Amino acid sequence: MAAGDRDGITLKTMQATTTWTMVSLRVVLCPVIVWGAHAGWDGRWLGLIVLVALIDDIFDGVLARRWACDTPALRLSDTLADTVFYLGVVIALWMREPQLLRGNWQLLVALFATEAMRYGFDFWKFGKGASYHTYLAKCWGLVMAVAVIGVLSFGGLQWLITVSLVLGIACNTEGLAMSVVLPRWKNDVKTLGAAWRLRKTMTKPATGV
Repeated sequence: MAAGDRDGITLKTMQATTTWTMVSLRVVLCPVIVWGAHAGWDGRWLGLIVLVALIDDIFDGVLARRWACDTPALRLSDTLADTVFYLGVVIALWMREPQLLRGNWQLLVALFATEAMRYGFDFWKFGKGASYHTYLAKCWGLVMAVAVIGVLSFGGLQWLITVSLVLGIACNTEGLAMSVVLPRWKNDVKTLGAAWRLRKTMTKPATGV
C-alpha cells in the first residue's frame, strides 16, 4: 500500500473517530448534568453543559457530512445520544425546578408516550429506531436547549419549556407518521411530505429494459 493511501485511510479513521467521539460526548454529559443538579452546582454551569451539548449536536452532523462519514449507524447513534442526554436534562430540571415540570405534567406524559410509541413502532417495523433528523426535530432541539438554559442559568423562560414540550409531541407525531408511510428504513428524511414522495419511489414497480 502506497504511503498516500495509508495517509488517506488514517485521515478517514481520525475523522470517523472524531464524529463518534462527539456523539458519545452527549451520552457522557447525561450523568454529568444529573450529578451537577444533585450536587447543587450553580445553574450557569448546568446551562453551560446544555450549551456544549447543543454545539456538539450541531457540529457533529456538519463535520460528518463534510468528511463523508455520516453513515446510517452514526446518524442513528446521534438520535439516541440526543434522547439519552435530554432524559438527563429532564431529571436535572426535576431536581432543580420540580414545580415547573409538575405544572406541565400532562404535556410531559404526552411527550414520553409519543416518544415510546414512535420507538416501539420503529423497532417493530424496521428492527431499529428511525433517524429522520427532520426540520421540526432541529427546531425542537434548539427551542428546548434555549428554554433549559434560560431556566437553569437565569431562572427565566419557563413559558418556553411548555412550547418545547408541545414541539416535542408534534415532532414525535410527525416521526411516527413518517414511519407509517415509509415501507422500509431510511435516514435523514426532513419532512412528512418528503417521506410521502419517497414512499412513491420505494413502492414503484421496477421496469425491465
